[in-house]
Amino acid sequence: MKTTAVIGNVEKNHNAHKNREWIELDWEELNKRILRKKTNTGKDIAIALDDHKPLKVGDIVFEDDQIQVVVRTKEEEVYVIKPASMTEMGKVAFELGNRHTPCLVSESEVVVRFDETLERLFDEVGVVYEKTARRFKEPFKYRGHKH
Repeated sequence: MKTTAVIGNVEKNHNAHKNREWIELDWEELNKRILRKKTNTGKDIAIALDDHKPLKVGDIVFEDDQIQVVVRTKEEEVYVIKPASMTEMGKVAFELGNRHTPCLVSESEVVVRFDETLERLFDEVGVVYEKTARRFKEPFKYRGHKH
């Protein structure tokens, strides 16, 4: 199979297809225009997007009467940090920022990609954390910096 465009997105258009298959991408691959992957059932698919927009979770990259191929991200090992106070949040944010570690911040948690050296940092800060696996809907963003 070959595709040159995103057809739609299953999260915006909830039309269920009788035979949905997935291609799993690392979050870094969402920004690539040209990919060759296998679906979760082993079918080959070549993606050569005409558009320079990044792929999104739920994008339909191929569809016919027999099959629908949809993008999702791979499960990745992560640390989920749950600061109990603003002080803990400030300390964790400072330490992660000092290391230039990308993170995703929500109302109740901070998520960082797995890096075993971070456990010592979390223990020193005294924050509660757990190692788990998650699929991401958005990529971690790296910010440029100048010293």
